Amino acid sequence: MNTLKTNWFSESCEMWPGATFSFEVKKVLHEEKSQFQQIHVFDTTSLGRVLVLDGIIQCTQKDEFSYQEMISFLPLCAHKNPEKVLIVGGGDGGVAREVAKHPKVKEIVQVEIDAKVIEVSKKYLPFMAVGFDSEKLTLHVGDGFEFLKSHKEEFDVIITDSSDPIGPAVQLFEENYFSLMKKALRPGGIVCSQAGTIWNDIDIVTSTLRYCKNQFAVAAYAYASVPTYPSGQIGFVIGSLDGTTKLDTPNLVFSREEEKAMNLRYYNSDIHKAAFVLPTHVKYLLA
Repeated sequence: MNTLKTNWFSESCEMWPGATFSFEVKKVLHEEKSQFQQIHVFDTTSLGRVLVLDGIIQCTQKDEFSYQEMISFLPLCAHKNPEKVLIVGGGDGGVAREVAKHPKVKEIVQVEIDAKVIEVSKKYLPFMAVGFDSEKLTLHVGDGFEFLKSHKEEFDVIITDSSDPIGPAVQLFEENYFSLMKKALRPGGIVCSQAGTIWNDIDIVTSTLRYCKNQFAVAAYAYASVPTYPSGQIGFVIGSLDGTTKLDTPNLVFSREEEKAMNLRYYNSDIHKAAFVLPTHVKYLLA
C-alpha cells in the first residue's frame, strides 16, 4: 500500500489502518533491497531528506532531532553517571550523535544489524551519520539480541533505537529482550526503548511497559512530539534497576549555554519532566 505516484509518497501500515501520511518527492536519491529490508532515501519538498525502511518513515531532516534527543537524553540524564552506553539499532547515526554530546559519556558501543542502512546514511544523511565519527564510538554490525547474550554487567545505559515491531525488530519488543538488557547493565543501569504511541499502538505501549516493569525496579512511559510519525508522537519505555531512580527528574540539568553548545533543539529539563505527564485515560490505563 506504500506508493510513489506522481511525485508523492504515501505511507500506510497495518499498525495504523485506515490512515496514511504523504509527502511530495523532488527526487528518489536511493532505492535498494538489503538482506533485511527495503531502503529508500527521498529528497522532498517540505521535509528535507527522508529515510524510509520497508515503506515506513524512519526519520526526516525536518524533525529527526526531536526523536534522537529524547530517546538519548531521557535515560542519560536520569542516570547519575552514564559513562558507558550501548545503542542497539540506530543505523542512521542520529542517536550516536546525541549520546556523544553528553558530558559524562566516555564510551559508546553500537550494534546495528543492517550494514546497508549505515552505508546509505553516511552517503545521504550526513547530518545524522556524523554520529559515527565520534571518537567515543565503537560500531559493530550484527544482531543486537545476540550481542547482549555475551555482554554481562557492562553498560550504564542501553538505548534501543528500533523500527516498529514488524519484521526484524519484533523480538526487541518482547520480554526476553528486556531480560537480556537487564543482565547487560551495571548496578543502577537504565534502559530506554522506542515503544510506539498511545494513539495508534496502545496495545504495544501497554505490553512493552509491562515487560519492562517485570524486569526493572521502576519503569515508565514518556513521549515526544515528532510531526512526521503516525499521530505526531513517539513514545519510549524507560526502566531502571535502581528503585530510587526518579525517571521524570533529570540528575543533570543543562544551562542555556550548555544547550547551545550541544546544539539541543528539543530536549531540556522542563521537557524531560513534561514527557512523563500523560493524558488522563492513558495515565490510569498504564498504571
